[in-house]
Amino acid sequence: MSTNEFSGHVAIVTGAGQGIGFEISRQLCIQGASVLINDINETLVDEAVAKISTHGRCTGLAGDAGDAAFIQSMVDEAVNKFGKLTIAVANAGITLFGDFFEYKLQNLQAVMNLNIGGSFLLAQAAAKQMKQQNSGGSILLMSSVTGHQAHKNLAAYGITKAALEMLAKTLVVELSPYNISINAIAPGATVTERTSEDKDYKTTWSRITPMGKPAMVEDIANAALFMVSPASRHVTGQSLVIDGGWTSVSPSPY
Repeated sequence: MSTNEFSGHVAIVTGAGQGIGFEISRQLCIQGASVLINDINETLVDEAVAKISTHGRCTGLAGDAGDAAFIQSMVDEAVNKFGKLTIAVANAGITLFGDFFEYKLQNLQAVMNLNIGGSFLLAQAAAKQMKQQNSGGSILLMSSVTGHQAHKNLAAYGITKAALEMLAKTLVVELSPYNISINAIAPGATVTERTSEDKDYKTTWSRITPMGKPAMVEDIANAALFMVSPASRHVTGQSLVIDGGWTSVSPSPY
């Protein structure tokens, strides 16, 4: 993509204080977009904005991406600061491992509220704004390979990710008349600040991934940018897996 691929676009990216969300935000800015980044951790937001602002126009808003009122405030802030909204990336999510037989209700509710509820409500709020603008837009949901293949102790997380892919498919009917595309990407094992805390993570996933290594955040961000770019304007309701081939063979890391 050219360095001005997203010139004139305005994006919201949730869960962008670090990791995949940060890299998506950084690349959008580099390629000309104005970006509002969100994270629940205010320190991470401030640090991310400081880094990304060197590449272009960027602002931050710390808060809960699963809260309806806060989600609307993000849309309002993006429009007030940058004049419109053309891209929304619902990247925020939580992973709470747990044995199915012992899984706690509060953990189930927390995973559902952010992963499904937050994504649904951001898509809704962003689409309303895009519809009002009458200029179209792109919405991207963050699924996972665990929405395609069983993964031990991730039943709750996996069903939320499968649900997001169905949400992308379902909303085609309602959003297409307004020239709004909606898609999902499903990352596999990815090296981030969080996964790097496991000293065996890279070695384990390099062994069981057909391409011989886990993804880097740049690999996921490259796919994300394609899905929200003008180059994919006729792609909607789709889910793209980025996993180095893991879902083709699906060996367990355990």
